[in-house]
Amino acid sequence: MSDANRTQMIGSDPNRTMMAPAPNFDPNKTMMGSVATINATVTIKPVQCPVCKTFNPVGVMFCVDCGLIFDRALPGDAFGAPAVQLPMLVEQSGREHPLRPGTTVVGREGDISLMDSRISRRHAQIHNNDGALSLEDLGSSNGTSVNGRSITVGEKVALAGGDRISFAGLEVAIQLPGVGGGNTTQAFGGNKTAAISAAPQKQTSPAILTWDGKEFPLKLGLNTFGRKTDNDVAIVDPYISGKHGTIEILEDGIYVTDIGSTNGTSLNESRLSPNMRTLMSESDVIQIGAISLHIKRAVVA
Repeated sequence: MSDANRTQMIGSDPNRTMMAPAPNFDPNKTMMGSVATINATVTIKPVQCPVCKTFNPVGVMFCVDCGLIFDRALPGDAFGAPAVQLPMLVEQSGREHPLRPGTTVVGREGDISLMDSRISRRHAQIHNNDGALSLEDLGSSNGTSVNGRSITVGEKVALAGGDRISFAGLEVAIQLPGVGGGNTTQAFGGNKTAAISAAPQKQTSPAILTWDGKEFPLKLGLNTFGRKTDNDVAIVDPYISGKHGTIEILEDGIYVTDIGSTNGTSLNESRLSPNMRTLMSESDVIQIGAISLHIKRAVVA
């Protein structure tokens, strides 16, 4: 007989919270855990370039925007490999352009920007296949030559360390990575060796750009300046755009042009209109933010 006032124990109530016994872990027992899944999100911190401030994927050896080669393998290299050294395209001024694996276009609007009016927008391209370099003219207006020999459109010419390339008269040299000084013999291609030629003679610059005690040689003709390293004059400052302006050194005068920079350019405190070519004198001051740039022509002995 049941008592209505007596608490009843219900054996299987689906709404009742049941207390399970404490788990019994055996330290000698292999435990099965969940495996990694491709659907899980993994956060990887990108690496910021110190020059152009671009964020790069982990493990790359150079900046994907400005091409700056990092001095060591970046975080994310699981094997701790040393930094990759790339062959270089070197201008007479000493400015270097890395030749990345694959195809690099050279021209006024190429991957390597050479700001010279004689050079076509897409003048030529250099192929880097596992360190083996070859050059191809892309139908340029004023032609391309290697070591003084003109090449035809579409012709692929193998390149070696020390080779001299002329893009419509603008001469550059091929420099291969190596150990030691500039006279080191370089291995190239299929067991072919190429001895780098003697160091080029120092060229006298027609004018000098000075800023904060630093001197930047300017070549005759068009010189670009900006924050990115592929400019003729690279000035690392947050007020300067990646491609800020140009300075032309001509026989009849010096011309400065702002090419649509973010913060603008002033000449003697007068703001320049974008893309307006302006004649200046050696006493004039180019002002960008808090930076003052001065130009002086070289004294001919």
